Amino acid sequence: MRNDVYGVMAEFPTPEALIEATRKAKAAGYTKMDAFSPFPIEEVIEEIAHGDTGVPRLVLLFGLIGAASGFILQYIGNLVDYPLNIGGRPLDITNWPAMIPITFESGILLASFASAIGMVVLNGLPAPYHPVFNVPRFQYASQDAFFLCIEATDPLFDRSRTSQFLRSLNPMQVSEVAY
Repeated sequence: MRNDVYGVMAEFPTPEALIEATRKAKAAGYTKMDAFSPFPIEEVIEEIAHGDTGVPRLVLLFGLIGAASGFILQYIGNLVDYPLNIGGRPLDITNWPAMIPITFESGILLASFASAIGMVVLNGLPAPYHPVFNVPRFQYASQDAFFLCIEATDPLFDRSRTSQFLRSLNPMQVSEVAY
């Protein structure tokens, strides 16, 4: 890990050039890279996909916790703390069909909270600052520029070789990204 540089970034003139660059970078063995463009490019997303984020497991876990909590709270409230025999309903666990709506809703509630909060936290948001903001032309990433950044945390990263590799892809410019 380099402490003085975040990575090396190349600017490309078209989305097609960015797609080709990401394919070549992945074929060369680079794994820690990110792309920036004014609109989503499906081919680039597939090439630089960061893998499993853990959000689906988090949602499942909290959904199950919510459902179990909802069921247990109803059981304790209806059958242990305040048992009322209204309409001849049984006062035992055989009354579980009446508990399904609340069980389902509490599971959905906790799963939705886990998905929203987990997505924000695991994506590192909010991020008011990122090292790529230090590249002067990066301000055009939301307008008409296409960037590929290979991070210094990549196992194959070497300042000079990575810069040379990106220059071989015919970019408009290559910049070091300082912290």
